[in-house]
Amino acid sequence: MKENNIILFDLDGTLIDSTNAIISCFRHTFEELSYDFQGEDEHIKKLIGYPLDIMYKDLGVEDERVWDFVDAYKQKYRTVSLEQTTLLEEVKECLEFASKFARLSIVTTKTALYTTPLLKHLDILHYFEHIIGRENVENPKPHPEPIHKTLDLMNLNKTSNVWMVGDTKLDLIAANSAGVNSVGVLCGYGEEDSLKEHTQHIVQNSYEAVKLIKNISKI
Repeated sequence: MKENNIILFDLDGTLIDSTNAIISCFRHTFEELSYDFQGEDEHIKKLIGYPLDIMYKDLGVEDERVWDFVDAYKQKYRTVSLEQTTLLEEVKECLEFASKFARLSIVTTKTALYTTPLLKHLDILHYFEHIIGRENVENPKPHPEPIHKTLDLMNLNKTSNVWMVGDTKLDLIAANSAGVNSVGVLCGYGEEDSLKEHTQHIVQNSYEAVKLIKNISKI
C-alpha cells in the first residue's frame, strides 16, 4: 500500500541545482560585510549540505559574526533563488513515478520558508506532504531529528518502509541514526567514496534511486 511507503528527499544536489544561487549569495555577503575571503568557489561547494552557520565558520568567519552573515545570506537568497535554481535531470519524472507508490517529503538544511515558494516555482511542491527545514528543528542533519520529525508528521507506523535519498554523507548518517534505509546519489556535492562509507546503495540520480527503492522493496 502507498501509505506504508515513505521516501524522504534531500534538496540541494538531490533534486535541485542551486549552486549558482548559493555561491553568489556567499560572495555577496563577503562583500557586504567586508570579509576578505581568500578561498575559491570550490571551497564553498564542498560545504553545501551543512547549515549556513557551520559553512561560514568553516570558511573562516569569526563565531561572533556568523549570524550576521547568515542573515545577510538569507536576505539575498530570497531575491535570487528563483532565477538561479533549476531542477536536476529527470526530477519531475522521478517524483511522478515515486508518487504512484510512496508518500514523499523533503528533509533539508535550507530554510523551509524560502524552500516552499522555490518548489512551487519549479512546479514540484504538490508532490510533497511536508518540508522540514533548518528552522523546524534544533539539530540539523546529520542528526536524526529532522527525519524523526518528518516521520512523526507523516504518522509513521511500524510497518512503514522508509527511505532517505541524498547526495552527501550528512543525509546518509542521519538516515542510519534514524534507523531508516538510504540511497546516495552522485548528481550532487558528495564524493562517491564518502557516500559508500554510509550506505550500500549508490546510484547516479534520484530517478535511479526511486527505481532501486521500488525494486528492493518489491512494491
